Order: sequence, then structure tokens, then C-alpha cells
Amino acid sequence: MKILVCDDHPIFREGLCEALAEFDAAFVEAPDSDAALQAVAADTAIELVLLDLSMPGVDGWTAFRALRERHPSVPVVIVSASEDPGDIRRALDGGAAGFIPKSSPIEVLRSALRLVLAGGVYVPVAALGAPPAAPPAAPAPSGGLRRNRAPALTRRQIDVLERLARGLTNREIAASLGIAEATVKTHLRTLFEVLDVSNRTEATLVMRELGLDDAPTDEPG
Repeated sequence: MKILVCDDHPIFREGLCEALAEFDAAFVEAPDSDAALQAVAADTAIELVLLDLSMPGVDGWTAFRALRERHPSVPVVIVSASEDPGDIRRALDGGAAGFIPKSSPIEVLRSALRLVLAGGVYVPVAALGAPPAAPPAAPAPSGGLRRNRAPALTRRQIDVLERLARGLTNREIAASLGIAEATVKTHLRTLFEVLDVSNRTEATLVMRELGLDDAPTDEPG
């Protein structure tokens, strides 16, 4: 998997790449909007774009619209100094996969990108017009808790889980779904967190407990 980091500040680009080392991705850097558009057009391996709206060259909003129109399958996450709810809504309404204010903690950034790579959309607290709530204390794992969390799984996560239960390796799962192996690893990390499990065997057992093994998959029947 390749991630394109678009920002006109070299220190910020390098810091972002280091902060996201856990994603096991190759990083491509762009110092302005023009370079960002050229990079995505030239490299089909780019699976995610992190875009600053205030860069030299093409206006950031124009570059954002161009990316969405020319490469609709590539998620674009806005990483901006702006926390204006209007900017956030404009980006999300325009098809952004998320909007991450630069004031966000690193762990929020990582969690947001895990959500995006799992097929979700990250909406920051600033867009909701309310202060962040304190995270609830983590309850002990239980079947009831897992059942409550199961609806949060995306169709793609269930596809990955179903193939895991059949004993496929990460590489085989990636090949069958047409995605990168690094993306499979990201899906599995998210699945383990959502289902409160620590390994593939436990994930398979929980899948059967929840009846997810009866869910239809993307494969032809």
C-alpha cells in the first residue's frame, strides 16, 4: 500500500510519515497541489491521499475536487489547520473520507485512518459542534459486548473475516479481494479491536458465535 502525503512543510510531511509507520505502507510526498495531482495520476498503487488545503499551486479545494473526479476510488482525507465546521462539512459533502485537524493527537490520526482504510468516514468532533466526551471505561470482554459491536463491522471487514475463518493467509485474502496485503492487516487490526479478540482463532470463534459465517460474501455463490 502507498499513502500520498501532501503538505508544503517538509517537517510536517516527515513527521506524519513517521507517525504512521505502523501502517506498513510506502509513503509518497508532495509539496504542493500540482505535485499531488501528478503523483496520483502517475502511480496507481496509491491507495490513500492525505491532503492539506493550504499549499502552493492549484487551490486546495480545486485540487481536492480534481482528485475526487479523476480518481474516485482513492480515498482523500483532509489534514488541515482549519477547524471550521463549515470547511469540515464542505469537505465531507464533497466526498472526503475524513477531515483531521492538525491539532489532533497522533492516536486520533491513526484511529481515523484505520477507520478510513476499513471503509468508513472519519468525522471530527469539531463538525459535531460539541466538545469531545471522555472515553468510557473498557468493560470486560463478553459475548454481549461482542454482539453489540458486530453491527459496526463493514461489508469488507466481514469479507476479510470470512476468508480468515476458512484459513486463508493474508496474501490469499488480499488476492481474493483485490486489495493490498497491508490493507488486509489493517482490516484485521480493526476486527480484533472491535471483536475483543487477540488472534485469528478467537476471531473465527466469535464470528461463528455471532452467526457472521452465514452472511453472504462478495464471492459468486
